[in-house]
Amino acid sequence: MLIDLRSWLRAHRHSSGTGGSNEATGGDERRLRTILAATAMAMFTVQLDFFALNLALPDMASELDVSVDDLQWVISGYMLALAAFLIPAGRVGDLLGRKRVLVAGLVVFGGASLAGGLAPSADFVIAARVVQGVGGAILFPLAIAVVTNAFPPEGQMRAIGNIYGLSALGAALGPFVGGGLTELIDWRAVLFVNVPITLIAGFLVIRAVSESSDETVPRNIDLPGILLVALGIATLTYGVDRAADWGWFSPDTLGLIAAGLILLGLFVLRERSARFPLVDLSLFRNRPYVGVTLLGTVANVSFVCATFGATLYLQTVEGYTPAEAGVIFLAASIPLGLAGPFSGRIGERFDIPRSMLAACGFGAAGLLLLSFGPGLAGVLAAFVLYGGGYGFGWSMASVGTQVTVPPERAGIASGVTLAVLIGCGGLAIATLSTLTVAGAGSAATLGSSLETAFLVIGIGSVLAAAALIPLAHERSGTGSRSQ
Repeated sequence: MLIDLRSWLRAHRHSSGTGGSNEATGGDERRLRTILAATAMAMFTVQLDFFALNLALPDMASELDVSVDDLQWVISGYMLALAAFLIPAGRVGDLLGRKRVLVAGLVVFGGASLAGGLAPSADFVIAARVVQGVGGAILFPLAIAVVTNAFPPEGQMRAIGNIYGLSALGAALGPFVGGGLTELIDWRAVLFVNVPITLIAGFLVIRAVSESSDETVPRNIDLPGILLVALGIATLTYGVDRAADWGWFSPDTLGLIAAGLILLGLFVLRERSARFPLVDLSLFRNRPYVGVTLLGTVANVSFVCATFGATLYLQTVEGYTPAEAGVIFLAASIPLGLAGPFSGRIGERFDIPRSMLAACGFGAAGLLLLSFGPGLAGVLAAFVLYGGGYGFGWSMASVGTQVTVPPERAGIASGVTLAVLIGCGGLAIATLSTLTVAGAGSAATLGSSLETAFLVIGIGSVLAAAALIPLAHERSGTGSRSQ
């Protein structure tokens, strides 16, 4: 195991504790391992599902007698629900109890996966996917919050890094698994595979996790705030998602984006006046938290854009089959999986913001190599660099932000961070798609556009990360705990 649980237990066995909800002083090694397994499985299945289902869409469309374009909401509807409910889910968990809300999220995600796999029509699949998105929005921030409360402060960074590393494998292996299940069994198997994973994870959560919540505030939920932030994020995301078809400057696109921004502005006004706000806006006055969140956003935007572009590059430009492309992507998935646990270890010993800047440097080196259109050996080397570099920066975002906020705010802090990372990632992919794919008349033209995009993303990520270092260090508590 990557975490030295025995040393923590020896150090804390006779401790009187902190007086909070932290469970580690009275826990044991087996329970901590079980918590790690449960939360990693919850996050892994969300990542695996999203990246695997893309390759199942052609077979799904054929069986349900619709076009692939008609099924875009299988992906878009899921992303909208996921982005819209990340912030509310984190806060609801803080208020109502992280364990019970995490279990509820597993039930929702697994049940919707089963329903989608049994769907008799395209509309039914789309509806199931929207519900799945709500479940996924619950799982991500609550898994992080549960781990934060289960482990002592000196072990939280490594534990979070471990579950991020395991969950990141789902993103990297998704295309490979999705293509294999669809080809060997059926597209429905891609959805069915989530059911046993969520059942096992739910059983482990019930068995090992102790309930925790934010005891500093009353049990009131800001329903108007939830409605405003969910509708605002959903409207903004939908507007950007449709921009590729409608045009960025069409009245429909601009109207939706404007409406989303207005709703989010109203959400901020609501939170400033609400007696029991959904989000304590003082979180955004925590400059190290904001800085590390933005650093993680730079890494995540670079990673998802690079993955989107590399998928097109391998299949459309280089002519690899989906199965061959999936095998090649293992060069990115292996370092991506190692990046999570490694980020936890680095976070314990070195300065987190500067470590994230270095990670962006490695990722940029991989994209610069890709921009030269290398052969297979060069592509493999580039994938190792960008997968490990940006994967490290992405997982370090939750490692770094969790140590800048008090434990009782772990759920909402994680939800806000993930909402920013995922929302900006979705916006970036939509923009990249419009700039590269829409105007590409041939494989050669697309290849040239993608190579330019790799160059711009790589250089831009390093410049943006370097500019954010002073913000992340202001009143810093984000470096090594030994500093």
